[in-house]
Amino acid sequence: MSDALQAVRVTDRVYWVGARDWEIREFHGYRTSRGTTYNAFLILADKVTLVDTVKAPHRREMMARIRSVLEPSKIDYIISNHSEMDHSGSLPETIAAVKPEKVFASANGVRALEAHFHMGGGIEAVQTGDTLSLGNTNLAFVETKMLHWPDSMVSYLAEEKILFSQDAFGQHLASQTLWADEIPQEILLEEAARYYANILLPFSPLITKALDALAKMNLDLAVLAPDHGPLYRKDLGWIMDLYRRWAEQKPTRKAVVVYDTMWESDAVMAKTIAEGLAEGGASPVKVLPLRSSHRSDVATEILDSGALLVGSPTMNNTLFPTVADVLCYLEGLKRKNLVGAAFGSYGWSGEAVQRLEEWLKKMGVTIVAEGVKVRYVPDSEALEACRALGQAVARKLVETVGNE
Repeated sequence: MSDALQAVRVTDRVYWVGARDWEIREFHGYRTSRGTTYNAFLILADKVTLVDTVKAPHRREMMARIRSVLEPSKIDYIISNHSEMDHSGSLPETIAAVKPEKVFASANGVRALEAHFHMGGGIEAVQTGDTLSLGNTNLAFVETKMLHWPDSMVSYLAEEKILFSQDAFGQHLASQTLWADEIPQEILLEEAARYYANILLPFSPLITKALDALAKMNLDLAVLAPDHGPLYRKDLGWIMDLYRRWAEQKPTRKAVVVYDTMWESDAVMAKTIAEGLAEGGASPVKVLPLRSSHRSDVATEILDSGALLVGSPTMNNTLFPTVADVLCYLEGLKRKNLVGAAFGSYGWSGEAVQRLEEWLKKMGVTIVAEGVKVRYVPDSEALEACRALGQAVARKLVETVGNE
């Protein structure tokens, strides 16, 4: 790794020393089409401090950026805000190279790091309300348990008005620029929504509490510095307001139709159901065929929706594999306040629709009407039933959402 790689100045005393991962295309089961970054930060205080490290294969890149500012051996403290391997993977080797005076993590972080790396101790625990003097500046810690791991915490550098927010407010987006305001907002919105939907959605109630707690602290913020993606120095409220809205999980008139098909019968049904949804007042209506839509696309689309309709052919007395895959994924994400329905084709046994309804109910989706089952190929009567199903779901959706 060339030492030509440079740190990027965030403020007079803080530098970004992370790594850009242009190649990654999958993370925790969802598609990362724009890569990602692993953000680490160097604080030039009396006690030089490194906040987080990077994924193990990128350690040399981080060390090269640190060396562009100072010799790594001059680092006194290391802070681990989150023990997940994309932030702690290079921690043991970094400790061995730097030999810092102290390493800090939350109490859960201490246990998690030991379970990961079996280092035999040596990491000190901090908790909400603790501050760490760096000599001429101070770090304050706030635990954010289950956002999105039990060990998660954020660190606030008051003198520089920076919140190191670990995975909160991040996104998987590799960019040559460090700053969010230098990236088109439509890209920021798309990737922030994808990140929230696929990583943080299950913890929405805790996110609301965390936002409330941060608001009560009345932090003076100039920079919001997550561990993935760009940093915010302008309009910090934009991303925080988005998180609050997404955490509320309020339904909208948007409807999402997800399906796969063997011989196109389910595709014809899906298109007809979509027409019924639009006629009934749902808007927009998104149709996601699983041949061309990743599970993470589905998760992202339902983040701001109010209805989920799922179709599958019966295969071997159960669901088509891709449909089962996406439902298993969505169940874990715990999206609330959805209405929906099921549909599907079959040849002789026809269990898919019943399986779909069972799964949707388990996910907390309110089933609006009995699902439509079609033997082999839908005729005009079957397609009218599909249209009526879409209209029924749309009517319920409009009734639920009102005029919002």
